[in-house]
Amino acid sequence: MPLLDPKTWQPTPLSGPEHAVTEPATGDTLGIVTLATAEDVEAAAETARGAQAEWARAPHFVRAGVLRRAGDLFAAHADELREWLVRESGSIPGKADFELHVAAQECYEAAALASRPAGQVLPSEAPRLSYTRRVPVGVVGVISPFNAPLILSIRSVAPALALGNAVILKPDPRTAVCGGLSLAAVFAEAGLPEGLLHILPGGPDAGQALVADPRVPVISFTGSTAAGRAVGEAAGRHLKRAHLELGGNSALIVLEDADLDAVISTAAWGSFFHQGQICMTTGRHLVHESLYTEYVERLAAKADSLAVGDPHREQVHLGPVIDSGQLAKVHGLVEASTARGAKLAAGGTHDKLFYRPTVLAGVDDHTPAYAEEVFGPVAPVRSFGTPDEAAALAAEGPYGLSLGIVTRDTARGLDLAERIPTGIVHINDQTVNDEAVAPFGGIAASGTGARFGGEANLEAFTEVRWTTVRSDVASYPF
Repeated sequence: MPLLDPKTWQPTPLSGPEHAVTEPATGDTLGIVTLATAEDVEAAAETARGAQAEWARAPHFVRAGVLRRAGDLFAAHADELREWLVRESGSIPGKADFELHVAAQECYEAAALASRPAGQVLPSEAPRLSYTRRVPVGVVGVISPFNAPLILSIRSVAPALALGNAVILKPDPRTAVCGGLSLAAVFAEAGLPEGLLHILPGGPDAGQALVADPRVPVISFTGSTAAGRAVGEAAGRHLKRAHLELGGNSALIVLEDADLDAVISTAAWGSFFHQGQICMTTGRHLVHESLYTEYVERLAAKADSLAVGDPHREQVHLGPVIDSGQLAKVHGLVEASTARGAKLAAGGTHDKLFYRPTVLAGVDDHTPAYAEEVFGPVAPVRSFGTPDEAAALAAEGPYGLSLGIVTRDTARGLDLAERIPTGIVHINDQTVNDEAVAPFGGIAASGTGARFGGEANLEAFTEVRWTTVRSDVASYPF
């Protein structure tokens, strides 16, 4: 029996307009969902607050059991969920399998959070027991994007639930099923009590209502830097925490001792994986001048060799970009870059939503596709002469998410990384990596630091409460 049935996949009626679930590769409609309004957010927040208190009192092994079963269910329903990820989000099957693997691991890691030590015993000047205890924040609001819809939803939903919270998830309407309704179906089958997880696909009005609702003290947002600034500003006005994981324009530095036979595959993956629609995508290739010409030629040849097409019906390396708006942005940046003197070494063309992997050479500070986050399969390549120049170039710009450095001398790579402020760094790897056990997040315009994974989840989804206990009532001078 399918996990997701279009007739029943929204068990709670919503009051917004109907929205077609569209396959970007073909334009076909895969189903219909109803979008949420601000009034739906209010109703969900009230229900979630009512259900959360009992869930927080549930023994840790009960909450952990639900999370472990949810992890198992992502594997048990992998074939069905993979198809949704491929057709609704334009993922190739391998990328969909990666999302399913990470989703299961996020649930297993979250299950372990439920039994973490809850606090500390503190020394006290008074004759009393003094201790801290981590308690759930209550209701967590999660706003997730379209590009890795399952991962970028579950990495907040799973730990928040495991720690005793209720969750309201607003997925991007373009991936309402694989980024939202699939989670609801999995957790329902896993035995999560009703009222604790609400899926509200919707537009900016629903997101604004979620951020403003006083019953939702914590917002976990993943998306563009522009939208994240708006969320952070609104959350600040309402005196609530906002954990922001935003955009990037990550650099891959290729030092002069790098093995080009090995690095080209790594470099292509960093820029072209999932059509470049990843926050950690390698947006700037900084290559030592002694390797630059050959690097451009070989990366362009690799780009030309990659197949682009419908990932549900063909074996391809890249699928479609998510919609025509994203296509226009990507192609506009490429055309603006060549107009300013960049050389088109590969790609730069498209058929409908299928954009060819693109390599740009001869870029500089003023090349739009180099200076800005493209969020498409575009690899701008720039040369440098010294490590100092490489460090300065990599550190330029507003973002600080991920960094890759390729060198045969790993100690040298680590030393160089110390000079470039980012939230993530990988030596001898490209910039796109993710594991459920690792902290994840960027700095500056890329977000508010590590807010996912391990101890970061405890900080994100609990409050610290100080408690003291005396044997007798305290006495005071008056």
